[in-house]
Parts: sequence; structure tokens; C-alpha cells
Amino acid sequence: MQEYPVKRGQTKDLEERMIHSLREIFGVEPNQKDGHHIIAFGAIKRLEVWAGENNKTVFVDTESDITASDEVILDTNRKFRSYLDLLTGFSTKERVKRAKPKEE
Repeated sequence: MQEYPVKRGQTKDLEERMIHSLREIFGVEPNQKDGHHIIAFGAIKRLEVWAGENNKTVFVDTESDITASDEVILDTNRKFRSYLDLLTGFSTKERVKRAKPKEE
């Protein structure tokens, strides 16, 4: 499970964007259970996403399909990164930079 910060100003409609982005990027209708949104797509057996406290973070839990072909894996990863970009408001590069521990 990963926790991603959500860019300031992007928290207001987070729940709506969470669902809309799953539909738009992956082209599937998410199942909903207790505020969690769950899909399966390509090399991802299960992608579960939900908002953290005050919509300041999102939690993403995934389970991979290790039998998927390289082409499917690459396509799935590309779409997953696009999903995180739309959801958090941060680019992949910004998310990586924020995830690194601060050096003293």
C-alpha cells in the first residue's frame, strides 16, 4: 500500500476525480466498498484507492498479475502513472522528489 499526498487545491473534489479518472483512464467502472474504489485492469489484478483524512492524501493498494506480457505491463504502468498524475495533481517526477527523504 502506498500513500500519496494530494496537491493543495486538488482536495475539494478528490472523491469525484477518483471515480472519474478510473473510468477515463482505465475505461472500467469501479466497484465501491466502504469508500474504497476497486478495479482490475491489464497487469493489475486489483487496484484499490481511497481518500485519506481531510482528502490530503490518497491510499493506493495494488496486486499485480505476474503472468501478464511485457506489452500489457508497460501499458498498465503508463495508465497507472497517468491516473496518479490526475488524482494527486503532482507529476511522476514531483511524486518521486517528495517521496525521497530530505537530506540534512
